Amino acid sequence: MTERLDIDGLRALLAISTHGGVTRAAEHLALSQPAVSHKIKRLEKALDCNLLARRAGAPQFTEDGQRLLEYAKRMIDIHDEALAALGKKVLSGMIKLGMTEDTTSSGLARILGRFTRLYPEISVRTKISQSLILAEQLEAGEIDIAVMQIFKRDAKPSDLVIYEDSLHWIKSHDFPLETSSQVPYLAFDNQCFYKQWVKTEGTESGHSFETVLECPSAAGVLSAARSGLGVAVINGLHLTRDVDVIEGEFPEPPPIVYIARTRPKERNDAVRALVQEISREVRNAIPLRVA
Repeated sequence: MTERLDIDGLRALLAISTHGGVTRAAEHLALSQPAVSHKIKRLEKALDCNLLARRAGAPQFTEDGQRLLEYAKRMIDIHDEALAALGKKVLSGMIKLGMTEDTTSSGLARILGRFTRLYPEISVRTKISQSLILAEQLEAGEIDIAVMQIFKRDAKPSDLVIYEDSLHWIKSHDFPLETSSQVPYLAFDNQCFYKQWVKTEGTESGHSFETVLECPSAAGVLSAARSGLGVAVINGLHLTRDVDVIEGEFPEPPPIVYIARTRPKERNDAVRALVQEISREVRNAIPLRVA
């Protein structure tokens, strides 16, 4: 048997599955679309079968493509683990990582622990902030990776989606909801994109909101809501039984996603290694618990 499966081709196949298409996979891998397509065609030639359906309305992968995906996940995991353990090239340097508060006590913390053991010469410096601030810091080059929430509609092809979630209006069980006057609103702070949505799209149904609390933590906003200080917008991972979900009264918030975002063309080897660790966890444990 002379045929060989190219690791980079398998990585491209997984990227197509993770990011939902050749174009998005190319963005994530910082390659051109023809380059990704060429890698897939090389795999198809080696296996003498079609891996992508390439028909409108059809599933993305053929049956053979789905089968290869399962092998590809295991092969790349073993390949990267062996390379990290036995490779002569020792990765070193510093990664500036930005994370939101609710991702610090999550599966991502476990990933960082494993990463520092695999790559002891890489220093990871972490900043905790709101998603909008992290996005600005990433754009300015102040951080290398941002793990944050965004609206699903704002996701970029190169983003690694970690978890999808929904947003909900909430209040305490005994809070009297009077929508004929200004509704007291409990916000995270001015840098929270929930609050920005409430101030724009949230008022489209004619409601008016008055911010009566600003708190940077989900625990603080939830505590204020339970105490009957007003209404709030909270993601599903933070919903508890001791609050009411308000349905049908206010505009429905758009879905959100937790993502890992980098600047693809400026990734160094250390950043790539950490993104691969996060990607491996997402592949093997979807949905990755983030709070």
